[in-house]
Order: sequence, then C-alpha cells, then structure tokens
Amino acid sequence: MNFPYEWQIGWRYTRASKRASRNTFISFISMISMLGIALGVAALIVVLSVMNGFQKEVRDRMLSVLSHIEVVGPGALPDWQKTAAEAMRNKEVIGAAPYVAAQAMLTREDAVRGVLLRGVEPSEEPKVSDIGKQFRGGSMERLVPGEFGIALGNELANAMGVQVGDKVTLVVPQGTITPAGVLPRLKQFTVVGVFSSGHFEFDNALALINIRDAEAMFRLAGPTGVRLKLTDMQRAPQVADELAGTLSGELYLRDWSKQNRNWFAAVQTEKRMMFIILTLIIAVAAFNLVSTLVMTVTDKQADIAILRTMGAQPGSITKIFIVQGVAIGFIGTLAGVAGGALIAFNIDVIVPFIERLLHVQFLPRDIYFISELPSDPRVNDIATIGIVSFVLSILATLYPSWRAARVNPAEALRYE
Repeated sequence: MNFPYEWQIGWRYTRASKRASRNTFISFISMISMLGIALGVAALIVVLSVMNGFQKEVRDRMLSVLSHIEVVGPGALPDWQKTAAEAMRNKEVIGAAPYVAAQAMLTREDAVRGVLLRGVEPSEEPKVSDIGKQFRGGSMERLVPGEFGIALGNELANAMGVQVGDKVTLVVPQGTITPAGVLPRLKQFTVVGVFSSGHFEFDNALALINIRDAEAMFRLAGPTGVRLKLTDMQRAPQVADELAGTLSGELYLRDWSKQNRNWFAAVQTEKRMMFIILTLIIAVAAFNLVSTLVMTVTDKQADIAILRTMGAQPGSITKIFIVQGVAIGFIGTLAGVAGGALIAFNIDVIVPFIERLLHVQFLPRDIYFISELPSDPRVNDIATIGIVSFVLSILATLYPSWRAARVNPAEALRYE
C-alpha cells in the first residue's frame, strides 16, 4: 500500500539515521519526548485507578452499614409494611426493612460515649445491609426483643472496654417527668455482639439493638423509617425521585450519596485536581515536541527547499512535520495507555511484590483501615487520558509545522 509522500517523509524523520550523528541526536530527542508522554499517561492512569479503588472500597464498606435509600416520616411509621410494599413495586427495589434511628449515651463505670443508636429487625436487616456478616463475636440474631441485647462496633467496644457478655447502660435523651423532676431514662443492656464494618465512623459510634426495644426506650408507635436496597446503587438518586412521586403520605427520601455528600464531593474534588496536575505533566512532555520539531525543521531546511523547488506546496511541508509530531505523540500515548493499564489491572500483584522486595509495608494494618492498595481502572478514564494526551501532541505540532512551511528555498540553499 502506497502512502502519500508526506506520510513517508514524516515517518522517516521520526526514525534514527545511522549515517548522520546529527539525525541520530534529533531522533534521540524524539524518543525522549515519546518516553515523557508515555510516563505521564501511565502515571495518570495508575493514580486515578488507585483513587477510584479507594473510593470504591470506602463506599462499599459504608454501604455495608448504610442503606441505598432511607424513607422517613415526620414521626413514627405505624404501618411501615404499607410503605415497604409500595416501594417494592418499583422494579429497582429488591429489599426493604424497618429501623429506628436515634442518639443516645452508653456508660460503663467511668467510660461514657455518645452513640448512633439503630433499632433493627434481625430477620429483615439482611435484606438491606451486610452488617450481619461482619460480626466478630456474637451474632445479630441474638438481638431478641425484650432481652435488651446490644451490638457494638469494634472501636466503640474497645473504647468502652467491653466484650460479648458484658453489661452497659444505655441513656436516652428523653427524660421521664416525675414529682422529683425530670429523670433520665436509662436501661441496662447486655453486649451480644461486636461487628467490624471496616469504616471507622461506624465502628466507633454505631450501636444496634432490637427494633422493639428501641421503640420501647424511645416510646415510639412504630419504626422511624424504612431502609431500601436497590439492584443498582448508582441509580439511587433517580430511584429516590421516582419513589417520591409514588409513595403515599408525607415522607422524606434520602439516598446514600446525599447522606455522605461532603465526603463524596471532597473525593471528586481531589480526583479532578489530581487529573489537572498530572495532565500538566503530560502537557510538558507533549510540548517537548515543539523543541524536537523546531530542531528538525532547522536541520532539514535544505530538504524542505529541495521539496519546494520540486513543486511541493506549503501545505505538504506542513503535513510532513505534523505527521512526525503525531507519530511521536501517538506512539507515546499508546505506550503509556498500555503500560498504565497493565500496572492498574495488576497492582494487587505488583505492590505486594515490591513490599516483599524492599521489606516495607506501604499501608500498615495497625495504622490504616485499608491495608492493601486498591485499584479500580475505568475505561472512560483511560480513554479520556489517551484522548487528552493525543490532542496535546497534535497541538504541539502546529507551530513548528507552520514554521517549516514558511522556509524560503532561496535562503535555505544559498550556502549549500
């Protein structure tokens, strides 16, 4: 297949020439430009994949405790089964369970801690969360109504100095009015389980009791809301909007992204800033092409003049150097995408190997809750990085190519 002569000459300028050390040096500079683009692209892919991995890991741990959507009313929901049945009519909803949410205090001897108290129905809770699978001691089934059992997060249990079988006192903010004044309402509970979700906020503050015990402690006529699980958690905002128009009663719906809006907004901001910073690295490498092509244009002025005298138009000269720059940018981008994707998809193998080789641990278990470096490569991120890199490479070729087209043949051949 015969390519246009502009393509053939441009590709020839990209390769090394053993007959001229000057051409070899220019080709070496081209290789450095390719390598710079490849390293920048690979670094950006790996960093964004790791950030995606951390976000996914934290989100999954968070959603093992939280539900995808919560439906709450102005007060208790005496007929929560009706609300759950209406929600289940939506094909996206695959699970529903009642709950009571409140704040309270736990005391034991000198230890006092504020807790997020959640009343759950042990038989219904597995439909909306995986917290039942995260018990290190005891089980959620031991939250029997009337026996006043309580399950604590492992960090909370450690702070209180308790384990399964110990007693703690639960103090609720609503007091009891007596002739002697308002007395705090309190009840002694037995620790029947300790769970570890892997999310510090919940392990340090969450306590579970049976929903009937919660209703009795807070004197409620029913649960405070219904928790829902969806087939696709990413569609939670859209499904919440759909349910808002179909559920009867004065109800308020909040999805998991709204409950943790600040955290997810902070992560997205970090991801955008990291993308911009590392894109600047790619831009620096891409614009090295400017110096490479300017050197090539200066070195090839005689060739350009000969081509012009043979009838080549300025547009053809421009195409020659655009082809050279695009070839360098394409090869560098392709190598970076391949290398970055290879590392991102195998980071669970590469990082442990480096740790064993250097006898270090990047994420010590006693400091970080996530002790392994996660990675979640996404095709749209990789494609965006590749396109940005290639576009920057094309932009870098415009000025040198325009300068090559303006070479005066008579001036270039005067001293040849």
